Amino acid sequence: MILAVVAAEPRAETFTPLMDHIAQGFEALGAVILVVGVIWSFVLAAVALRRSGWSAKAYLVLRQAFGGTLLLGLEVLVAADLIRTVAVAPTLDNVLVLGLIVVIRTFLSFSLETEIEGIAPWRRALVGGAGTIRRATASAMEPKTPPP
Repeated sequence: MILAVVAAEPRAETFTPLMDHIAQGFEALGAVILVVGVIWSFVLAAVALRRSGWSAKAYLVLRQAFGGTLLLGLEVLVAADLIRTVAVAPTLDNVLVLGLIVVIRTFLSFSLETEIEGIAPWRRALVGGAGTIRRATASAMEPKTPPP
């Protein structure tokens, strides 16, 4: 009986730090996604620039890839905030801050998707940051267009 109580205590004490480390891992992943995504966006723009010459296509590829990177990074960072709020410190203040973060993220996501695609998010089939990055990659890899 005493062994069960002693064995249960370390688990309760290690849950919160473990969840905090997991949230930190998600934050690190979000930062890596942002850094790698920005670099990849410029690489894609350079490829499009090289294949098509100086045109609006290179700018469009850069804008789409960078916007998709921001969307994907925001989603991962919100996941980190969600883990930290729910598992680590579920206080009313933290829940309210999380709610504000989700509202801001939703507004940013809506604005970015509308800006990148030119239409509202619910009007297109492929939704999300990863889909936008995939389309930017496909656009950058298209064969060189002949000059007019």
